[in-house]
Amino acid sequence: MRPGARISAAIEVLEEVIDRHRPVSLALADWGKAHRFAGSGDRSAIGNLVYDALRRRTSLGWAMGADTPRAIAIGAAPEALAVEPSAIAGMCTGEDHTPTPLEAREAEGLDAPPSGAPPHVAADVPEWLWPEFERAFGDRAVVEGQALTRRAPADIRVNMLKATRERVLKALASFGAVESPFSPIGVRIPAPTGPSRTPNLQAEAAYQAGWFEVQDEGSQLAALLTGAGPRLQILDLCAGAGGKSLAMSAATHNTGQIYAYDDDRERLKPIYERIKRAWTRNIQVLRARDKAALAALGDRFDIVLVDAPCTGTGVWRRRPEAKWRLKPGNLETRMAEQMAVLDTAAEHVKEGGRLVYVTCSLLAPENTGQIAAFVARHPTFRVVPYGEVWRATIKSEPPQSADRSTETLLLTPHSHGTDGFFIAILERASS
Repeated sequence: MRPGARISAAIEVLEEVIDRHRPVSLALADWGKAHRFAGSGDRSAIGNLVYDALRRRTSLGWAMGADTPRAIAIGAAPEALAVEPSAIAGMCTGEDHTPTPLEAREAEGLDAPPSGAPPHVAADVPEWLWPEFERAFGDRAVVEGQALTRRAPADIRVNMLKATRERVLKALASFGAVESPFSPIGVRIPAPTGPSRTPNLQAEAAYQAGWFEVQDEGSQLAALLTGAGPRLQILDLCAGAGGKSLAMSAATHNTGQIYAYDDDRERLKPIYERIKRAWTRNIQVLRARDKAALAALGDRFDIVLVDAPCTGTGVWRRRPEAKWRLKPGNLETRMAEQMAVLDTAAEHVKEGGRLVYVTCSLLAPENTGQIAAFVARHPTFRVVPYGEVWRATIKSEPPQSADRSTETLLLTPHSHGTDGFFIAILERASS
């Protein structure tokens, strides 16, 4: 396909996503099925263009004078297709399935994007959420928001039950794999540029052999900061697909016991195959929504991990369409769910045990706000400064939290190169 045809295809997909509210992945898949002549390189380039446009929808709309599917696709095209802005006009002729010629405002936006955009526009953050970004980051709010508009790398957690980081680095050397900046068991493959794509790591022999799992470095750090170790009793209360359960299992060297629970059966489904591939033997998966079985476990646990439901603001790099669909009511719903799951978690922590609360959110009401409210409801718990736990478990000097807290840790793409993650470690007092 010609570059102009790729732009047209991206506009079609964006119309499905923006105007008809379809999930990006489904819209792209359906476009591919309806246009089987498009090769893998074409589909990759179109997907990159769609995601890039959605990540920067507000700032592109400001520059182009409109935030229509056409405007943001054309605005994102120079970077997504790795061409000069001046080349876009030649790609938009209206012939051979290309977009119609550029309007004057579009050409101006490509040539010299206007300055003076409001901060939330420059940061590509929904306006109603901007006060929360300023609350979290102060004068760094714009650059923190802008980091969420860039493509994410592919992060890998080495399964230490089956491999070493050196072996995985060697197996993935052709993809430019390097050690992760913070995680001692992490490997990173740089984000793709232009029309190139992230490799399909799950097709690699090393993945099929269970040597590694695809897991963002922030998620790896959250699992490490639980302090999971040999012979401990651990409850993963919101286990989802099981990524953190698997990471904790490796840290225990297959000893002790990990119980994985989730209310959502579909989210939990992938864990079974992942357990087999990872060579994990100490994870017991509870049936989804079996509250009686969960309650019967009692307060025996050294560690209870709560990877809480949240707004997902920290993973906008990977799910940009979610940014523009988030509403104030969604935040209120998630906060109520977080309170409920924290209260449930408290019932299962033994005296002297720890509760580790994690979200992939950057918003204080879901993070520090929830922890303050929890401690007020449960005064037998205290916050353990993350730096202490980092030094004991990861055995290096901890980075500064993005919100400058010394008690809890907020990881962000700008400050740490990870997805956005909040981690709080709480300890229950002994009698």
